[in-house]
Amino acid sequence: MLYLLDKNNIAFPDPRNGDPDGLFALGGDLSTERLLLAYCHGIFPWYAFRAEDGCNDFIDSDGKPYIQWWCPMERFVIFPHEIHISHSMRQMIKKNELSVTFCQDFHEVINHCGALREHLPGAWLGDEIKEAYTRLHDKGFAASVEVWQEEDSSADARRLVGGLYGVCIGKCFIGESMFSLVPNASKLALITLALHMQKKGGGFIDCQFETPHLKSMGGREISYDEYMKILNEK
Repeated sequence: MLYLLDKNNIAFPDPRNGDPDGLFALGGDLSTERLLLAYCHGIFPWYAFRAEDGCNDFIDSDGKPYIQWWCPMERFVIFPHEIHISHSMRQMIKKNELSVTFCQDFHEVINHCGALREHLPGAWLGDEIKEAYTRLHDKGFAASVEVWQEEDSSADARRLVGGLYGVCIGKCFIGESMFSLVPNASKLALITLALHMQKKGGGFIDCQFETPHLKSMGGREISYDEYMKILNEK
């Protein structure tokens, strides 16, 4: 069942009544208040192509695509202590050719993520979404991990070559997107995030949907109920 949200009422129906793939609501807005309410209940916004719909987006009466709200009942996550670091990644880390920072350039990370996906089905990192997550970042609820490559011996001469960003809820990190301009840069960002969360007692990194890449790094499925239990731990 799909619900149509009211822009003037910041609330969500029970996501357990949604479609089997996790889509359960359309519409609403991307206000900070609604986004935080969504993430606190394991819900996230996304535009996605579904072959059975016959179109790339659900369209409203003004001809604009509806925001889609998703909440799969099986969640694909990485627990920080379960992160798998391959031999090749360990060798790359030892070379120390790339450096990693946290929240040093959120704007460029989200811009790169959008640029690399603008022609893909389901891509929706346009101005509206960038502005919404930038507002979350400005209020301390969204974070980025940046991967840099030194251009020369000067400390100021470095280039952003990879990274990821997502939303911070309690001890958990809900990943939204990542990018790499050089091999394995996004893997390095994810590994560094997981190791940081290990030290801080973090809960999980929500990958949202399973991919072979993320599964090879230790991702696995948990139920929505277990997800919510961990998300609400103090």
